[in-house]
Amino acid sequence: MINSSDLTLSAIGTDIKRKSADALILGVLKNGDKVSIAASPFAADTTTTLEQSLSALGVAGKADEVTALPGVDGTKAKVLQFIGLGVDELADLTEEKLRRAAGSAARQLSNAKSAIFALPADSVERVAAVAEGIALGSYRYENHRSKKSEKPVLAEAQIVTSVATSKDLPAVLKRAAILGRAVRGTRDLINAPANVLYPESFAVAVKDYSKSLPLKVTIFDEKRLAKDGFGGLIGVGGGSARQPRMVKVEYAPSKAAKHIALIGKGITFDTGGTSLKPAAGMHAMKSDMSGAAAVFQTVAAVAELGLNVKVTAWLCLAENMPGGASTRPGDVLTMFGGKTVEVLNTDAEGRLVMADGLAAASLEKPDVMIDIATLTGAQMLALGLRTAGVMGDKQVTSDLVAVSDKVGELAWAMPLPEELRPSIESQVADLANIGERMGGMMTAAVFLEEFVGEVDGKKIPWAHIDFAGPAFNEGSAWGYTPKNGTGSQVRTLVAYAEQVAAAN
Repeated sequence: MINSSDLTLSAIGTDIKRKSADALILGVLKNGDKVSIAASPFAADTTTTLEQSLSALGVAGKADEVTALPGVDGTKAKVLQFIGLGVDELADLTEEKLRRAAGSAARQLSNAKSAIFALPADSVERVAAVAEGIALGSYRYENHRSKKSEKPVLAEAQIVTSVATSKDLPAVLKRAAILGRAVRGTRDLINAPANVLYPESFAVAVKDYSKSLPLKVTIFDEKRLAKDGFGGLIGVGGGSARQPRMVKVEYAPSKAAKHIALIGKGITFDTGGTSLKPAAGMHAMKSDMSGAAAVFQTVAAVAELGLNVKVTAWLCLAENMPGGASTRPGDVLTMFGGKTVEVLNTDAEGRLVMADGLAAASLEKPDVMIDIATLTGAQMLALGLRTAGVMGDKQVTSDLVAVSDKVGELAWAMPLPEELRPSIESQVADLANIGERMGGMMTAAVFLEEFVGEVDGKKIPWAHIDFAGPAFNEGSAWGYTPKNGTGSQVRTLVAYAEQVAAAN
């Protein structure tokens, strides 16, 4: 189920005459009417001829713009592929723009199993950006086609750089490969149809994938969930023939001084339950498990990287279906830990399973808890389709937003206004699962905060990430981001774990 093809990344010097590949990737700048090839590996006359050809073809150098020409003297590559860098001057080419250009080129490669990337990569940091872009962009999901595409997926990428002999490059390339594998694996899970990926099969996929890694996997089936009082999962999953699961995945190096708990929403399909959603767009609700996919692949990547920090992922898995045993509006559920919730809308189900996960994770007294979910449509209304909302403890929120910006994933800190708390009061239970409609993203976070535990009388540092928009791309592909499952926030969570590990 998690079967993204692997990718070999390597760095080579700037003399590429004897290097073989199916394609050579070059970056294009445009300043006014002048088209120029950035960091061209060719002699001046060849470069000038190619730039004139690009100008004649009307190439604009825009981001995601790809132009192909036949190979020329000076390279063994069969095809030259030019990718717009989206800037006029090299000075304006940020690492993220470079990452997106490399990813876009990799994504749009046709009929190339190997490629040389001769993009502006004159530092270890820029090589890292190119490598990550390639690893993120080279993705295809064809698991359910009767006939696979005859076009190969990129399997080998060589990055041209003047720092090819740097002792830091092997670790940089290894990290890029691991991150790419984690993001592609997240996409595989998100893209899987709900009749293939459901709570039980998700749990099995996690266990199978973890066998080669230093991870401990514990699966809570429906009997244990009921016995232990996981009322949110049992209540949400009650209407489905496919019973809920909680999956706990632990990475615990012996010398780790800090512990991060990650809680992921894993609604493998969301019909809305008794409060049924409109039919239009419901097909995309297979992606409502993106948070669980992200936290699992995060802990897998952390284990592969061998970081000195304990990370525990809690995957809250259920299918929200209407049925004879479905939760009804007005029902009261007893969550893990004993708090009761009046369910006013069964389509506000994610916060119910996440409440169980937060309460359970709190018992282990981690140093920080981060939950991530495709939780509200309000997130998209507030921040659009590409920017995640981050709420919670100010320090954790600030750190996550800073890390997100560094790795090139968009996130924005949002408040938790105290006036929203009264709106989730219930007349018959401790809480109601919906409250103030305006600012609904924040209202949902206020609800989740009620299930964050305490250590020595103080709330465990916690942050909530709502990425309903960024998790699933129903529009056109762009940069290294494909259509459908994106793998958003995996790189942010891994980078955050790296930051915590480095501080130990």
